[in-house]
Amino acid sequence: MSFLSKIQNLLFIRFRIVKYQFLSSGNLVGTKPKLVAPVLFSGKGSIEIGNNVQFGYAQSPNFYSHYSYIEARTTEAKIKIGSNVMINNACSIVALSNITIGDNCTIGINFSVMDSNFHHLDASKRHDENPPSKPIIIGENVFIGNNVTILKGVIIGKNSVIGSNSLVVKSVPENVIVSGNPAQVIKSL
Repeated sequence: MSFLSKIQNLLFIRFRIVKYQFLSSGNLVGTKPKLVAPVLFSGKGSIEIGNNVQFGYAQSPNFYSHYSYIEARTTEAKIKIGSNVMINNACSIVALSNITIGDNCTIGINFSVMDSNFHHLDASKRHDENPPSKPIIIGENVFIGNNVTILKGVIIGKNSVIGSNSLVVKSVPENVIVSGNPAQVIKSL
């Protein structure tokens, strides 16, 4: 690494990573992840990280401009990220109850997963506390493309592939490729 590259790394990358670590208030348990890009851990619940988990990738969009946001919002909320998981730049993982990402998953840029709408859909209850939430489970060895959003109550079966730009609103079986808005099975593996 050249002297100029080391200075760039220090000023533009390491500084941002340290800044977001300082700003983080989340309850991290488990192994410390490898932070290639900044991540803000937040919330009152627990965020469990397995072995060999990496956030960020230098040779991808949003590396210099974005950060990832992981929040276990309530005291009961749990986010569990398995071992050997690679999550690219600019992800957003927010749980009111439970989000699980299995071992050996690979996730693209701008990934978003939320286990709640974060407000009631009924207009008369819209400002009430405790909006409905349904756990999300992403199985082992799942590959998720860029710009994918996964909504509450979804279970993704192991070894499946979620195509880029997909909106996943219902559960996905094992060993399939899904794509689209809303995501639909397009091929078995």
